[in-house]
Amino acid sequence: MTWHFTEDPAAFRAAAGALLSAEPARNTGVLTLVDTAGRLGWWTEPDGRVTGVLVVTEPGKPVFGTVTPEAARALASLPDLFGGEGVTALRGETAAVEAFAEATGRPWTATFRMRLFRLGTLTPPDPAPAGRARLATAADVPLAAAWAREFVRDLGEEPGEDCTGPVTKRISDGRMLLWEAEAEAETETEAEEADGRPVSMACFSPVTEGQSRVHLVYTPPAARGRGYAAGVTTAVTRAARDAGAAQVLLFTDLANPTSNALYRRLGYRPVTDHLTVAFTGR
Repeated sequence: MTWHFTEDPAAFRAAAGALLSAEPARNTGVLTLVDTAGRLGWWTEPDGRVTGVLVVTEPGKPVFGTVTPEAARALASLPDLFGGEGVTALRGETAAVEAFAEATGRPWTATFRMRLFRLGTLTPPDPAPAGRARLATAADVPLAAAWAREFVRDLGEEPGEDCTGPVTKRISDGRMLLWEAEAEAETETEAEEADGRPVSMACFSPVTEGQSRVHLVYTPPAARGRGYAAGVTTAVTRAARDAGAAQVLLFTDLANPTSNALYRRLGYRPVTDHLTVAFTGR
């Protein structure tokens, strides 16, 4: 049993392709990052089967796919693999992350707990929220980039970069939808001016190994509580399926009971819990 590493995405796919195809949901983070990773790893059993994968896109910050606790503990004995400071942060399925963290003997702190959901039977909100979904366009980039920054802040983080580039890419690929509100105004003129105002957004990732992930679901505070997130999530879920996704996934913040309840109502079902940790010393 051992870890193997490469910087070549093609070599990684050749070695770990069977696992990635068999478990696309549990390996969604790895599948999303394969082509931008600086290092890729896979764990083999005595019979040669690959049962674990990871990617490293930033020095010292690996991302686990399906990694067993045994493989995680073995990785902890290879500190030089991740540079002079070793692992500074790690995310993946909770059991594997905890096994790695405990095996290092280093102090660590849990910084984020998530739950991975997979769509079962889509159940649109009834009644549907007022308004309609539409594809975002180039004219929506400034608004969507500002909302993306607020989305990151809502997760308790400070945006490290301008979100314009990533948002522009999603929009140009046709993977971002906006929910437009129907006007709530006292006069017909006011209604015409207000109708079509974006009030929520959501994206889906490119379809890889038959799966796509819904993300960047955001509604500004003033527009919350009216069902807009349910409307845009339903629309973007359908868009992901229309793009060829056999499995539609999403992550939720376990500290946010509102979003967890919403996605269950829409037909998403829990798959596994994920944990992000930061190491605070050597």
